[in-house]
Amino acid sequence: MHDDHHHHSHDHGHHHHGPDGHHGHHPLGHNGPAGKPLQWQTPHLSPDQANQPPADPASVDLDLVETAFLEGFARAPDPSSFLRLAGIPFVGETADGVRLHLLRVETEDLVDVGAVMPLVGGTGVAYHPLPARLTSHRRRLAFIYHDGSEQRPLGFAAARGLADRSAASQFAVPGH
Repeated sequence: MHDDHHHHSHDHGHHHHGPDGHHGHHPLGHNGPAGKPLQWQTPHLSPDQANQPPADPASVDLDLVETAFLEGFARAPDPSSFLRLAGIPFVGETADGVRLHLLRVETEDLVDVGAVMPLVGGTGVAYHPLPARLTSHRRRLAFIYHDGSEQRPLGFAAARGLADRSAASQFAVPGH
């Protein structure tokens, strides 16, 4: 059955064989889709570094978590519960002790359909509509908190990083 190949060990101690019982040469990330490393793999790190846990596990793939939040929040029948599931406090406290109260969640869809480029000599700009394949879709997310005197927009990571003080809260407004 295994006549013309050799076995080699992997860090995880077992062999991988294809559907025909043979195992050919595997690309980086061979346990996932061909040619595409699995999400948590970091092929640019040395083997010693790659086996180290990230400095802050809560920040791993945060961009993907934020995208999933944006998709789900827009369709959530109960936005308050969705915020709780995502770890977004209604009343948060910054590292320096400032209490923030969540007022609203703002989402914005952006589609870039044109570009401006400076003219030679810096005398103006030229506008060019983008062909369909060069247009880009982006989404923005902001959590609008109030600190007792003004509104403060926070991004996804910053809002999740607040200490949760969401028990019923009151605060004094200066001058009243």
